[in-house]
Amino acid sequence: MKPRVYVTSRLPPDVVTRLEHETVPAWNKESRPATRAELLAGLDGCIGLLCNINDRVDDELLNSTSASALKVIANFGVGYNHIDVTAASRRKIAVTNTPGVLTDATADMAFALLLAAARRLGEGERVVRAGSWTGWEPLQMLGADVSGATLGIVGFGRIGRAVAQRAQAFGMKIVYWNRTRLDPRQESETGAIHAPFETLLSQSDFISLHVAYGPATHHLIGKAQLGLMKPTAYLINTSRGAVIDEAALVSALANRKIAGAGLDVFEYEPKLTAGLAKLDNVVLAPHLGSATLGTRTKMGMIAVDNLLAAWAGKRPPDCVNPEVFG
Repeated sequence: MKPRVYVTSRLPPDVVTRLEHETVPAWNKESRPATRAELLAGLDGCIGLLCNINDRVDDELLNSTSASALKVIANFGVGYNHIDVTAASRRKIAVTNTPGVLTDATADMAFALLLAAARRLGEGERVVRAGSWTGWEPLQMLGADVSGATLGIVGFGRIGRAVAQRAQAFGMKIVYWNRTRLDPRQESETGAIHAPFETLLSQSDFISLHVAYGPATHHLIGKAQLGLMKPTAYLINTSRGAVIDEAALVSALANRKIAGAGLDVFEYEPKLTAGLAKLDNVVLAPHLGSATLGTRTKMGMIAVDNLLAAWAGKRPPDCVNPEVFG
């Protein structure tokens, strides 16, 4: 028998083919998140749920009769704060994610936002598209130098270190803050210097956020932290939106307390905090961090690997609650 699986969103073609070959899938084939009712209906009788950041998998859902056969929740992504892992563990349901595979794509996106914000690419493109550009002039849309600038990286895991590698090519000075300091060999390899959080904020020309989201990192960057940054500094976020107090950021950008920002994630996405979209000194992207065909395909394949392992009674390769297997 093949396992029955509910898939909450459309996926890359190769992943769809594999799911159809190795499982009995039910799909949300709309180009929008599944509603609560659709999630409950689709999950009924399934042993697996292949979900993503848009799906709230809470105690109420897991306690429903629709979830009575559920054995594994395979998250399509690294972050899983939308899943009540404690509630899943109580019911011996494995929860998995897709770490590692999206490191390079997300690091590329972080650096793309950094460059776009520094060189005012979003603002410049809007001028050109509007037909308002009157030609080159010496003082037009002057941006910030990236080469030789100081980059502060908050969270120095896989993605943070990949961003540091890219920054080395630009001759940037790299400082980092992490809950656990790297050993001297790792610091030497990345060319990064450890600094206290407040020092990093006050000394960096660019700050890129790469922390996991949770209670400890909710609004890690708020009014006080923005106040420590240089008025010429830029804030880049490709982690989770609520790591930043978005209302405080709008105020800081509007009042030029900092020079600009590049955001791929938002506190209430897909909604934006009032005033954010009207600002010229922020680059806004629709959560594209892992959005390459190759990366999203690999993510899907990892999710399927995890589903099939749990179905076979084995501990999945990327299980975030291994205690359910004793």
